[in-house]
Amino acid sequence: MRQPNRDETTALRLQVGGSTRRELRAALRSNDVMLNAYAETLLDHPVFDLREPEVVRIVECSVAELELSVGATLPEVFSAAREHGLELTPPDTGPYLRLALASQANAPDSVLSAGRSPAGALKVASAPLTVDPSFPKGFYLRVVDGTPWLRGFRCDDEYRFSPDDRFAFQLP
Repeated sequence: MRQPNRDETTALRLQVGGSTRRELRAALRSNDVMLNAYAETLLDHPVFDLREPEVVRIVECSVAELELSVGATLPEVFSAAREHGLELTPPDTGPYLRLALASQANAPDSVLSAGRSPAGALKVASAPLTVDPSFPKGFYLRVVDGTPWLRGFRCDDEYRFSPDDRFAFQLP
């Protein structure tokens, strides 16, 4: 089984933080990034208040690459990632990553919401901002019909991501 790519030469160096909430929203708008209501809810959280920027190194891997060949819940995905030497990203990484990944491939379908993890989505692995099950758990990035999206998602701790679902983690 292929192990998660922890090669620092292929990691994306990404600056996270350093923008006000207003500047971040303006950058998303000027790059024609669409948001769903869950993404808007996440962006309203105080974690998006201005903070000092930091550079993180981002790698992408599938649930299967974390040796979870039958899929896994979000807590299981995060636990397996830690066992593979990967870390969760800062909670405000999603919008910065969306802006940096201008070349993300178009999703194989145009379905925006189907009660499951959508095809072609890259989930940003960050700790949930609250334990409230009705509050979005995090962001995912997707390009649908040529339009970049930053979408928030909700799931409970029982929802199982498929082995093909992809997550963005931070290298230590």
